[in-house]
Amino acid sequence: MTKPNIAQFFQEVRQESAKVTWPSRRETAISTGMVFVMVVIAAVFFLSVDWILSHFMKLVLGIGS
Repeated sequence: MTKPNIAQFFQEVRQESAKVTWPSRRETAISTGMVFVMVVIAAVFFLSVDWILSHFMKLVLGIGS
């Protein structure tokens, strides 16, 4: 194996980072909004499932009538 050349490494890193395309401000805002919407949907779903299972278990076990 050849000894790694640190200068060549950083040159290659710079070349690769020049190829990166960053999202626009609008794309970032849309993605962020979508994440918040999905979090709310997931929270409502799990809250509903938890509530249904809790009531079902209370019905089956006869607790808290």
